[in-house]
Amino acid sequence: MDEQTQQTPGGGQQPQQPAPQSDVEKHKILAIIGYIIPVLFFVPLLTGAKNSKFAMFHANQHLLILIVWLVGSLLMRVFFVGWLIGLFGLVLLIMGIISASKGEMKPLPLIGSIHLIYKG
Repeated sequence: MDEQTQQTPGGGQQPQQPAPQSDVEKHKILAIIGYIIPVLFFVPLLTGAKNSKFAMFHANQHLLILIVWLVGSLLMRVFFVGWLIGLFGLVLLIMGIISASKGEMKPLPLIGSIHLIYKG
């Protein structure tokens, strides 16, 4: 766990330090759209948003959700397991949309502490 995410007494994670409000307002739509279409996680990497703490945090979350869905798809042979993973991905997607729309940088449960493209 990185130094910007703090453990709460219940074992959950608190949101990371907020990005500047101007950064949030400028990239909020990009973050929300990325949750709707997670395969677009790379868009901030190719635009001026690559310097945005907010956009890169959510791009990382998009990529993690995409990986969860890919694993779920691969496990569809074991119907129940694949279905549960897919449902988990949907819940993460909704949580991410809510977080991005509020301008928060709240890590997603179970996968939020994994950093593939955003190092915090």
